Amino acid sequence: MRTALLSLALLAAPAAAETLSDEIGRTGLAPVEARLAALENPTNEDLFALAGLRFLGGVEQALQLRWQTGIRADWSELPILRLPIPENPAARPFEPSDFTALITGLDEDMEAARAALTQLGDKPFALEVRLPDLWFDINRNGSRDEGEDMASVAGLTLGGGRIMAVAVEDPVIRFDTADAAWLSAYSHFLSGFAATALAYDPEPAIKRVMDSTAAIYALWGDTPPPNAMDMMFGRQVDRVAMVLFALSKTPDKTLAADAHAHFLAMIQDNRRFWSQVALETDNDREWVPNDTQVSGLGIMTPPGLGERWQAVLADAEKLLKGEVLIPHWRFGAEAGINLKKAFENPPAVDLVTWIQGEGLLPYAEKGPRMTMDAWNDFERLVSGDALLFAVFLN
Repeated sequence: MRTALLSLALLAAPAAAETLSDEIGRTGLAPVEARLAALENPTNEDLFALAGLRFLGGVEQALQLRWQTGIRADWSELPILRLPIPENPAARPFEPSDFTALITGLDEDMEAARAALTQLGDKPFALEVRLPDLWFDINRNGSRDEGEDMASVAGLTLGGGRIMAVAVEDPVIRFDTADAAWLSAYSHFLSGFAATALAYDPEPAIKRVMDSTAAIYALWGDTPPPNAMDMMFGRQVDRVAMVLFALSKTPDKTLAADAHAHFLAMIQDNRRFWSQVALETDNDREWVPNDTQVSGLGIMTPPGLGERWQAVLADAEKLLKGEVLIPHWRFGAEAGINLKKAFENPPAVDLVTWIQGEGLLPYAEKGPRMTMDAWNDFERLVSGDALLFAVFLN
């Protein structure tokens, strides 16, 4: 009788409360985002989670489109397109319009993420997320499959563990107020990239290269090529051709101005992030730690990292505002290129005239030129892993 009563009591007792992290691990990003978006009175934690899920959802939709069309992870020059994803054996043919759809969709999701962050403002919150719970439904089947977890796709080991102080098997991050500024900064970076790419209207260039490549392959007939040059370099040459053809067009001024504004906003949000991180006195599973904290990822962050990175971004801000100039080998020691003017009246890219100097004369002026001092100091601090840290710190 006791056993029966105990069994009934256990059946009637509520299950352990499911955390938001658990829910994401069980259902995926999109269902949780939809639930949070429908809340009438979201908590501060809900708003940050909503922003984060929209940010990651933008990445997920881009990866899904890549999977559908078979775009490989060899576009190492571009965010999102460089991430490794499982191969789709039944991918449909890629169309030039797919690239525009991918970039446009990513930007829309970044804007939606910032809308949630604006609603959150600087209100305090604390949200624990177990990083292994995060995954991308790349093949859109609603279940978590091999190669879809965050670590496999986004490379949370950061360069194969090169900048990891210790290995963390089950990392949990306790996101807090400062991390909202970090997320906003990263969303502006991706929106700036999107605006830059769309400003040059890449579709015609992509179609031109795809059509010409198809015509080239038609010439092969049934005879194998006499060497492996195309296998080794063909795709890379096509990519470079697409980029150069697109850049040879005069870009859209409105989109160039949008890109400029996003890059400046990224720096402002990054500065806000570091000012808030500097005030933290806790040490609880941090995302990006200050000098007295430890990263929940196990990343080795040397003392003075925030200060050195802010110096790098300060130089970038001066460059974007035209306060310092980009040196050019033909313009001497007293003049350079005003990047702000280039964003205001964006030029078509002509490598011949840019190298020779004529094509950049409309943007050239006398004034202080930028130096690499801040970047070199940052690179020395992180022992040569500057690019890896730059990706992490934004």
